[in-house]
Amino acid sequence: MADGGTEDAPIGELVGRLIDEGKGFARAEAGLVRAQAEAKLDLFKLPALLFAAALLFVIAGVVVLCMTTALALATLIGPLAGGLAATLVAFAIAGGLALFGKRKLDQGK
Repeated sequence: MADGGTEDAPIGELVGRLIDEGKGFARAEAGLVRAQAEAKLDLFKLPALLFAAALLFVIAGVVVLCMTTALALATLIGPLAGGLAATLVAFAIAGGLALFGKRKLDQGK
């Protein structure tokens, strides 16, 4: 009985024990993978929040730039025309960036 009592055990019991140990091993592996994923997620949480905050400030900066452009044009061509011109420029830039992104995406296919 030096091998843990498997000498006298019937085959059915051995197979049952093997299945139980296999299930336990699978659960342990799944737990390990889950723990590793959670550790990596914790590693990226703060940088993701910082990048999100930076993105909000970039958006605010773009809005201020557009408003400044509209106010500067308002002195030259009037408030309504200045606002519309700044809006058209912003939409043209957004459209150009979207087209550039679409082309890059199509190249990747």
